[in-house]
Amino acid sequence: AVLKKGSSMRIEKCYFCSGPIYPGHGVCFVRNDSKLFRFCRSKCHRNFKMKRNPRKLAWTKAFRKAAGKELAMDSTFLFEKKRNRPVKYDRELMQNTIKAMRKVSDIREKRQAQFWKNRMVGAPKLDAIQIRKDIERFKDIVPAPKLVEATQKVAVPVKLPANTVTKMEL
Repeated sequence: AVLKKGSSMRIEKCYFCSGPIYPGHGVCFVRNDSKLFRFCRSKCHRNFKMKRNPRKLAWTKAFRKAAGKELAMDSTFLFEKKRNRPVKYDRELMQNTIKAMRKVSDIREKRQAQFWKNRMVGAPKLDAIQIRKDIERFKDIVPAPKLVEATQKVAVPVKLPANTVTKMEL
């Protein structure tokens, strides 16, 4: 199965974690009503069979979106929908589509970066609070700064007599 130049692989999405499934990977489960479920790994397949909710498992995309950690609603996601309608090949249409795809991906990256910045506004304060809590919790383990200075050895330069030969001169 050699790919021709210009052709590409179809990369599916995992039904459970929304991760990418490359050709030849993953498991495909077909329910009695002919609904197709694709899973990227056995971990996702097992959790699906155990009827677990992906929105409650922290490692899934559904959890990240539900918890507000990732951009959930954006107009750029509409372009990513799978369309199975056949379209007659038109060179100009393809060029315009590729240009539009690049623009949409640039817009999405900028929006995701802005979303991340807005989400991380309070992070330094939370980090400082966590550091204070850790110091308070482990204060018996952390040595005091004055004690550390006293125990450090200070290098003292040694003066040699003028007539001694050093290794550098040999």
